[in-house]
Amino acid sequence: MVTSAVHKPKSASQSINLRISPESRDLIDRAAQIRGKNRSEFMIDASVAAAQDALADQALLLVDQETYDFYLEVLDQPASGEGHAQMMEAPTPWVTR
Repeated sequence: MVTSAVHKPKSASQSINLRISPESRDLIDRAAQIRGKNRSEFMIDASVAAAQDALADQALLLVDQETYDFYLEVLDQPASGEGHAQMMEAPTPWVTR
């Protein structure tokens, strides 16, 4: 998963026109302000990151049977490790308690 993308074109020569609700526009503007970007910069960065994530989800990895079996063993183990409990208890911004 791509967590951060910075798209800096040499020169912007194409435009994209979108129709969105005022609420969506206001949300985007608030997020852009927090990031220190204007609306266009924020939307370009977010769109590029989403596109990279979508394409990365389509990656095909070919491995030998031994590596695949090891991978499945690791996935079958319960989650653990330093910080796991703290992460699971951390508040999420999209859920109010």
